[in-house]
Amino acid sequence: MEDLPLDQVRTLLAVVDEGTFDAAAAALHVTPSAISQRVKALEQRTGRVLLLRTRPVRPTESGEVLVRLARQVSRLERDAYAELGLSGTGEPTRVSIAVNADSLAIWFLDALVRLPARSRLCFELRREDESHTAALLREGTVMAAVTSSPDPVPGCSVRRLGAMRYLPVACPAFAAELLTEPLEESVAAAPVVVLDRRDDFQDEFVRRLTGDRTGASTLRHYVPTSEGFAEAVAAGLGWGMVPEAQAVPLLRAGRVVVFAPGREADAPLYWQQWKLNSPALAAVADAVMGTAARALRP
Repeated sequence: MEDLPLDQVRTLLAVVDEGTFDAAAAALHVTPSAISQRVKALEQRTGRVLLLRTRPVRPTESGEVLVRLARQVSRLERDAYAELGLSGTGEPTRVSIAVNADSLAIWFLDALVRLPARSRLCFELRREDESHTAALLREGTVMAAVTSSPDPVPGCSVRRLGAMRYLPVACPAFAAELLTEPLEESVAAAPVVVLDRRDDFQDEFVRRLTGDRTGASTLRHYVPTSEGFAEAVAAGLGWGMVPEAQAVPLLRAGRVVVFAPGREADAPLYWQQWKLNSPALAAVADAVMGTAARALRP
């Protein structure tokens, strides 16, 4: 196959980012017909359908590969211009990262503030469940991610960060009334707090208790922030798996109790990033690895 024309690859990226051919045409200052012709030419060159013509348009699996390529080329170009002193605009370097809510609330921001302000880095953080952050890497939406997957996304490297420990807790009155013996029956029926509809951590805990017979109750409260989740459990809305770093102060204050001692769960976390020789990305990775070494369990 011949070399991929970068103008066509960049056009594909513009269509995905803007959502429509017309919007991409406006962003690139060309006609919608030119956008359509470039995308069709790229599809003919690769022999693959690259876009699903929905509203907004979505890349196919093959399209995701080229979208990721376009973002990586753009990142390398900006780094090269900066090293050559040709950037001229003073535009900061933008680094997009996907990170789960608990890491974002507990330790991840500490890593970012370790980077000197003179580095002129701008962070675009995408909050996503750790089991789904790898999908954003695969799509080329982000450059790096905190993920639960040890399997590298194509074109990415992976390093273990450590493990975040979670404790099964509830407020004392809730536990005394609803989390009685036999525990495997009462916890499966009791109201539960979950982060969002992708959060199955509480279901996994109940399945371990019951031998996979059932998950957590359908009587569940969705609280979409890490801090709000812990407060909802302490307030007595339901039980939940709360990160150790958030649970310990609540335990000391007597606001929650561990209702299943010895049943804590460790969630391993990994750092995945594009395989690019990017000074900005390397600096972020070093800061993240250093902070995780202190904040997480081995």
